[in-house]
Amino acid sequence: MPAARVQPTVRVRCIYFTNNIFKISKNACNSQKQINTPFVIVFPNCKINLGLQILQKRGDGFHDIETIFYPIPLKDALEIVPAQNQEQQPTLCNYGTPVHGNATDNLCIKAWHLLKNDFPDLPAVQIHLLKNIPMGAGLGGGSADGACMLQMLNNKFHLELSSQQLIQYGLQLGSDCPFFIINKPCLATGRGEILEPLPVDLSAYQLVLANPGIHVNTGWAFAQLNVNDMLTASLVLRDIIMQPVESWRHFLQNDFEMPVFNKYPQLKAVKENLYALGAVYAAMSGSGSTVFGIFNDNISLAEALPVNYSRLKL
Repeated sequence: MPAARVQPTVRVRCIYFTNNIFKISKNACNSQKQINTPFVIVFPNCKINLGLQILQKRGDGFHDIETIFYPIPLKDALEIVPAQNQEQQPTLCNYGTPVHGNATDNLCIKAWHLLKNDFPDLPAVQIHLLKNIPMGAGLGGGSADGACMLQMLNNKFHLELSSQQLIQYGLQLGSDCPFFIINKPCLATGRGEILEPLPVDLSAYQLVLANPGIHVNTGWAFAQLNVNDMLTASLVLRDIIMQPVESWRHFLQNDFEMPVFNKYPQLKAVKENLYALGAVYAAMSGSGSTVFGIFNDNISLAEALPVNYSRLKL
């Protein structure tokens, strides 16, 4: 029986709102609240890409990449409670930003089924997902939800899976999922699953996110890249990222920007506007369409930002 997406019929116990203003904090992205009750709540955060180089297309159809994943404290809320009436399949209730598509395609549901295959006694649960992270935006919100679901089930039902085992399960959900098991700044290579933690700290800066609501199909974005140009990274991201943030503008590039900006020139205009507002670095995250700017903390931006830009602070 396929998993069902049901309309909310019970009062939500977890209500989470992000502020319009926050400051990047290196300790802000590991928020997880586990309560000694039948239900468990976590707050999956998203990420930005600091540089993204597509190196080559692999024989398995994936691409080798090199990027820096950096966690940021824009979060969803995810809750699991015991299934009622001896249900055998998980159910999913969505709140906040509408989640389109079939429930069976949701990574939280897929995460449960992955573990159920190896742990037949895993009970069914009701999943309550409050979506706050924009979807299809290059921020990895769906991957974060799926990774947190794996961790929640592991902890709640004492499956005793190691972090490395959870990473392997996460990779079956998506290339970004392993990062959210670690959830610290990392150099990512391979498909994105080979992760090397790096001492990158942007807590002295403030971050502006601009998401114009354009959905960029990741498959289309990869198809626009010239395979002959995917030979080697021109510069080593590990070295670039250790340079002053002010120098990143000249060296830290996202290979998706050229084809995506050509199709959606308004995104290029957003990046240029962020620099005009005083960003020390601005780029598109992932394959888009979110564009972000990093600003010195002493710059006042509240009055200068357009209405669809968010300056976020804890």
